Amino acid sequence: MPIATYHLAQINIARVRAPLDDPLMADFVAQLDAVNAIADESPGFVWRLKAEDGGASTYVRAFDDDRIIINMSVWESVEALQQYVYRDQHGGVFRDRRKWFEPLADPSLALWWVLAGHIPTIAEGKERLETLARLGPTLEAFTFKSYFPPAEMD
Repeated sequence: MPIATYHLAQINIARVRAPLDDPLMADFVAQLDAVNAIADESPGFVWRLKAEDGGASTYVRAFDDDRIIINMSVWESVEALQQYVYRDQHGGVFRDRRKWFEPLADPSLALWWVLAGHIPTIAEGKERLETLARLGPTLEAFTFKSYFPPAEMD
């Protein structure tokens, strides 16, 4: 029996300090297209959630709170995602996140393995965040710090 090939799915959410059209958020919004273009061209990138018009997923409303924004993507490996998250322009956005986002009580990031070719849904991502909040890091939902390799899936 062949071994399945897995990709890494991720969801991250944030609560913006003000609506996206507020001047407080202008620097963040101004970087969205460039940061998403970097993701699209990064080694190991597979897919990312987009708004219906093809724009940034930042404008997708997945929660009752309109100030919670969402990002989901799929990568070939943890290493590929880490390289993107912590480098170049995205690294700067990540370092400046406290200027634009309020702290959340529950986890804001969840990682999990999907079969190659599977595109996760928003409901699936939200479920993974809830699993991580309820159980802590497990093979079902984990973090960069507490990560489970895909080999454990087989």
